[in-house]
Amino acid sequence: MADGACVEAIIARLALRFETGIDAAELAEVALDMCSADLRKRDRLERIAELLRHRPDIFSTLRETGAAVRHKRNEEETDAAVVRRLASGFDAAAMRSPAASVQLSSLGDEEKLTAATDEIVAWLQRQGFIGADRDILDIGCGIGRFESALSDTAHQIVGIDISSKMISVARRRCAGLRNVELRPTSGLDLADFSNASFDCVLAVDSFPYLVLAGLAERHFKEIARVLKTSGMAALLNYSYRGSPALDRADVHRLAEAHGMQVVVDGEKPFRLWDGNAFLLIASDGTLRPNNCSGLKEKRHL
Repeated sequence: MADGACVEAIIARLALRFETGIDAAELAEVALDMCSADLRKRDRLERIAELLRHRPDIFSTLRETGAAVRHKRNEEETDAAVVRRLASGFDAAAMRSPAASVQLSSLGDEEKLTAATDEIVAWLQRQGFIGADRDILDIGCGIGRFESALSDTAHQIVGIDISSKMISVARRRCAGLRNVELRPTSGLDLADFSNASFDCVLAVDSFPYLVLAGLAERHFKEIARVLKTSGMAALLNYSYRGSPALDRADVHRLAEAHGMQVVVDGEKPFRLWDGNAFLLIASDGTLRPNNCSGLKEKRHL
């Protein structure tokens, strides 16, 4: 609870930490016992306990969904082998719970996922990321939640994912949206796309897996290649290493190496999701005046 995360994110963290040996009802009692010790946190503790006691299925759903995707790399695994294993894991996670497979703190609830998605979309809007003339590439599109949410405010959206199951779910979700294209991808590069073909690139919770697979630098180079001059890239979560300083250092190093400017630097701007936000501009020496003049002032918000 120390970093102010919402109760749903706290429950998701607990589910990942306690894979076995403790159930939702026991954790609910722990939370209620803590209430008497810390009055300042009473409301959040009581809400955590209420969720755990009245929806004990949430805990097992999150455990099973989270366990489907292993976040460690074996020494003998190649980059491509890691990607293949992750693809299989995401297939299994999506079969267990489509909503939880893309955001555990949704608790598998489509309404909670939609609310968190809308919050992210509103943030993108404030950054000048969205526009009726924009062609957007979504790396790791998952079940197509951003394609559905952005289809009315973009020219075209192309979503790619390594999980065939997730692409299938996304195609059902986005059926009838003529400006949405969904493609399976190797996860190794963006070779399917030509130079300067997108105004914006979105990557929500996909870079942590590129970091795990040793492909983050390659994708930075690829993003810089497919972006138009002064195009924007939103990386929401860079890694799961638990070091914001290390993430910022890597993002700045890679941005400089590939001709990009960091204008939002690892902030936590969301209430319903605990992700870190990076926003970058494909540099031509100046920032795009229409959309980016206020970005530096927004960094502290």
